Amino acid sequence: MSLLIKENVLITGGAGFIGSNFIRSACESLGVILVLDALTYAGSDATLSYLKNNGKDFIFFKADVCDSELVSQLIAEYSIEVIIHFAAESHVDRSINSPAAFVQTNLVGTFTLLEAFRHYWIVQGKPDNYRFLHVSTDEVFGSLGPHAPPFCEKALYAPNSPYSASKAGSDHLVRAYCHTYGLPTLITHCANNYGPYQFPEKLIPLMCLNILLGKPLPVYGDG
Repeated sequence: MSLLIKENVLITGGAGFIGSNFIRSACESLGVILVLDALTYAGSDATLSYLKNNGKDFIFFKADVCDSELVSQLIAEYSIEVIIHFAAESHVDRSINSPAAFVQTNLVGTFTLLEAFRHYWIVQGKPDNYRFLHVSTDEVFGSLGPHAPPFCEKALYAPNSPYSASKAGSDHLVRAYCHTYGLPTLITHCANNYGPYQFPEKLIPLMCLNILLGKPLPVYGDG
């Protein structure tokens, strides 16, 4: 089943780097697009301005994924059949300095979405075509040595930072909702994405900007 044939899709974190690029690539195949984004430091509604300019059916809500009342309201009001969940705190260094925000957004936020979607799915008669797509990270599997085989779907979880631990926890919630309640879910594990609109704290844009500005290139550990 394709995720790109649904009438209404709720996309969390759609004003962020990966979410906005996904919408840009898929918008012609989607019906009404609902974007829920808190517009934190790494998100900007300017990344979605092209949707307004090309007449696409598009509704933006500046809100937190932990707002259970609003999330439930939007799912019911717009008859959401698919949730694509990009919203997350995602920087390792920030998670070390401020782990609470990562637990709140990545764990509590995912739980809030799952609960709201599960209740609506039950009310609708548990349709088979509903989907909850959770966008995770390869960092839940830990670190690879120079000669280690690449991670795969059967790799053991070994998170090494508050960020990756919070994403691992959200993965487990999504899996549990599938196996306990039968909610149709999918989990993807992105690895080192880069491209337009990426916040410059990430490795590739940071290095490129520092090179252009003649600044030192930060290297972690022994590089």
